[in-house]
Amino acid sequence: MSEIGDLESVVERKRTTFLGRLVVAIVLSLIVLVVTAAAYASARWQAPETAAEAVEVPIGPWSVLVSRELPPVEVVATAIAAMLIVAVCAVSLEIIAALLSISPRRKRLAWLRATDPDPITDHPRVRVTVLVPAHNEEQALPITLGALARQKRPPDRVIVVADNCTDRSADIARELGHEAFETVDNVHKKGGALNQALRHLLPTMDPRDAVLVMDADTSLVPEFLEVAAANLEDDPELAAVGGIFFGEPGHGLIGQFQRNEYSRYSNQIRARRGRVFVLTGTATLFRAGAMKDVAAARGVFIPGNPGAVYDTSALTEDNELTLALKSLGGTMMSPRECKVVTELMPTWRNLWRQRKRWQRGALENLGAYGMTRATLRYWGQQIGIGYGVVALNAALLLLLTTFLAIDNWIWFPFWTAVGLVFAIERTLTAWSTGWRGRLLAVTVLPELLYDVFLQVVFVSSLIDISRSSEARWGHVDHGSAAAKVTA
Repeated sequence: MSEIGDLESVVERKRTTFLGRLVVAIVLSLIVLVVTAAAYASARWQAPETAAEAVEVPIGPWSVLVSRELPPVEVVATAIAAMLIVAVCAVSLEIIAALLSISPRRKRLAWLRATDPDPITDHPRVRVTVLVPAHNEEQALPITLGALARQKRPPDRVIVVADNCTDRSADIARELGHEAFETVDNVHKKGGALNQALRHLLPTMDPRDAVLVMDADTSLVPEFLEVAAANLEDDPELAAVGGIFFGEPGHGLIGQFQRNEYSRYSNQIRARRGRVFVLTGTATLFRAGAMKDVAAARGVFIPGNPGAVYDTSALTEDNELTLALKSLGGTMMSPRECKVVTELMPTWRNLWRQRKRWQRGALENLGAYGMTRATLRYWGQQIGIGYGVVALNAALLLLLTTFLAIDNWIWFPFWTAVGLVFAIERTLTAWSTGWRGRLLAVTVLPELLYDVFLQVVFVSSLIDISRSSEARWGHVDHGSAAAKVTA
């Protein structure tokens, strides 16, 4: 039996390697196609034969050189056309996602999973069980569990899933009046710990039940459970309600970069009226029946081991579970009231490891699921990131080359106006982070360099997948800097 298991493991590794390299090849090919089209368009632009002469404009005791030269009409027309094409593609993907959100597979899943005990049909009050996976989180747990105690709608049951803990995480849970489930021989990180707990829980649950899975370093706003449970009660077809996450205070400049980034993501969710990209692992309330559907569909309709809710081979279990639910026709949302405050990475090394896992996990999930109606938008997102790598770095290189080549700086009102619009947009989208976030955003350049850092992570992920490098996990010692919710 062990030889068969080893053979299956080898076959799975080879399949994962092949799919990973295939994803890299597809993404790179599409990026090259887009870049080639852009290069062809730029080659057709005709620069003016004579440039407009710069004039000296006095500004108080100083004077600056100003040129009123405008870009060629072809440049402006092509840029507008490109923006329209991107907008049309984005809207089309949203429409497709909305139209295809219901899958005929949902009806067939009832045949695969066990019949729910005591079936309920009159939209009852949801019973909420909270699962808090924790690996040596004794510092953060009291804050997280304290936030749960302050919920306007208290959970019916709280279980701390103590995974290979060598500290007092399980004892703290019990001392605060909650349950502790201690994993046995788990080698599959967070996903494996949750699978062990859910194997015990799900068979006892019926359509009234919902499971909130939340990180031990995350705190919920008091309205979270009230709003999330109400949405499940109002819409029997809703599979899950995710949180909108914000960054904890502190950590200096690197913390502010992340807070601004998370703020812009929350703005996108708000603009999409709660339609979620990814069910965040920080805090998501799942209908128990949706979890049973996923477990039943593993190895049949979607990747993974039969009977497991979480695919333990996935680096990003939250992204993978989102794709699993969408592939089965599940609908989900993130209401603006469901805010969570989560940890930030305190060092660039920690941030590199976190984002490397996120980015590589997203790419590998696409390899596992292929190009389907559920993944179409995510393919477009990866292609957009890849094109952004080329476009942003080419623009920064051009600016640097121009700065080093000229003797005197010349201001172009047209491009200055474009830059001001960009700076205003960056500032407004980070407005909720306070004056520090606004000041960082309005200066533009530091955040552009932060974007370059994230793009290097993307390129490094592509290289690692191509080389079949082993993925690495990291664990942050939170200490006293655990996530907090402020009133």
